[in-house]
Amino acid sequence: MYFSVSMSTIKRRLRKINEVFECSEMPCGGVVLMDTTCFGRDWGIVVPMDSTTGKKLWRKYVKHEKMIDYEEGVDYILSRNYQIRGMVCDGMKGIFKRFSAYPVQLCQYHQIAVIRRYLTLNPKLEAGKELWILVKQLPKFTKNEFVVQFEAWENKWLSFLRERSIDSRTDKSYFTHKKLRSAWLSIKNNLPYLFVFEKIESMPNTNNGLEGTFTALKNKLRNHSGMSKENRKRFIDGFLKA
Repeated sequence: MYFSVSMSTIKRRLRKINEVFECSEMPCGGVVLMDTTCFGRDWGIVVPMDSTTGKKLWRKYVKHEKMIDYEEGVDYILSRNYQIRGMVCDGMKGIFKRFSAYPVQLCQYHQIAVIRRYLTLNPKLEAGKELWILVKQLPKFTKNEFVVQFEAWENKWLSFLRERSIDSRTDKSYFTHKKLRSAWLSIKNNLPYLFVFEKIESMPNTNNGLEGTFTALKNKLRNHSGMSKENRKRFIDGFLKA
């Protein structure tokens, strides 16, 4: 017991806290980092953050990452007269089309993570090894440098990528190197969004600023693992407003 107040009294007072999250001193505009992080199988939080000030502009607790929640967040910050100069995101399906009114940068580290899932850290195929070496260095390249090397790889291995095999049970053909093709097509389709930052002043090429916030938040929460879900939400709101 401290300050003549019991632990149960402190807990009771904390349960009464029910502040509405709202960004104080909303910046006038800038580049928005947007992402969702999860705290369990059935809940997480969507956060758009100003890339320059680090201010969290909005938040919403969700069950799963959905486009409608990003739309709601963007609508909210626009209603607060925030002028969006660009966005950085993780490449959720449909997000580039939905926010095509703005320059949208795909987080380069997210692209690297996608390729890693397809190829693994130790690709067995020579084509996969070469592609993985190239993609790991993505943040070091300018767009022109990367395109030249990617197209050289593509031209070298195009016939290999088109190889087909026959399913003995159905007699139907399929691409022999499916995961390698998926990695190749992921880069090819996302290439228009990987270097948008080169054209927008002060736009980062990754979501690292927001990812760092999520990591720090989760580290803090681990120190209070016994909290109920509602108290965890109160803690998260306080952390994001700090």
